[in-house]
Amino acid sequence: MTYHSFAQWYSNGHLAHYVRSMKSAGDIIHLLEAAQPAGDMSDPAVPDLVLYQDLHGGSRVSGDMGGGRFDVRSEKGSFFLSAPRFANTVIVDAAHELRSLSFPLARWQPVLDEAADGRFSIDYQKLCMGALDSPTIRSAVRNLWVLCDEEGAPSRLLAQAAGCEILAELCRLGGAPFGPARGGLAPWAESRCLELLRARLSEDISLDELAAEARLSPFHFARMFKQSVGVPPRVYLTRLRVEKACELLETTDLPVTEIAQEVGYSSNQVLARVFIKHQRVSPSDYRRAVRDPVRQISLNAPGNAPSAAEARQ
Repeated sequence: MTYHSFAQWYSNGHLAHYVRSMKSAGDIIHLLEAAQPAGDMSDPAVPDLVLYQDLHGGSRVSGDMGGGRFDVRSEKGSFFLSAPRFANTVIVDAAHELRSLSFPLARWQPVLDEAADGRFSIDYQKLCMGALDSPTIRSAVRNLWVLCDEEGAPSRLLAQAAGCEILAELCRLGGAPFGPARGGLAPWAESRCLELLRARLSEDISLDELAAEARLSPFHFARMFKQSVGVPPRVYLTRLRVEKACELLETTDLPVTEIAQEVGYSSNQVLARVFIKHQRVSPSDYRRAVRDPVRQISLNAPGNAPSAAEARQ
């Protein structure tokens, strides 16, 4: 049988019953967690670039993932890259837990070619030869999973930004880095993009749409936005959503469920998780506190403010 994506294979193939969770941002990126036994973990050829992470390490992994035969001892958090359109052979000698991210190349190739002036290239011979490690990829993957757990599913903005960061780092590891970002956004472009984010808080806005507003490729836009604003677009959007939620809680009697929808979250539970992370109180407690001066003193106490590190996440 021919599989059109890695996600389709894992949903329908013989490893499907080992899957613990699967999340998808359309045709942008697919995320999967699985707990698998020792044995043959080979996958058929799919048109996706697939990055696996061994969550615990300690297993002996052997096979061929597109770069030639290898036989290594996996360490906790190490990554394995499988080349697209290659039927890999993977044998693992112990039960293991993994995360995987799959990138449909039909979606990503044009974006990255444009970002690299038509020269985007991943050295599969070098990078598919066993375990690899990168603090940049480790951080991007960890943050992606945390945010997906908070918000229920990866937004297009989150998935595209994480994909650009991870794939650019794979190019760097393969010896073909992208050039450094040169300055931030032009003032007119920054202004238009921030206006668009505010106007479309309730929508699943994409990096493509923001980049088009600034007349840049998504890859270059993401890096230049961070230079101009100080945080990635997804972080800025979360701040705007929390600010708007605070305003609606303070000035209206709308139910929390409606406020969640107004600011772009799928449910009041999702809003509550994000709100508590940033405000240290639930939306309902926040509403009660701002309408009661005695409770407001408690709300504004230093211990209730998020740390600088948490605010950046």
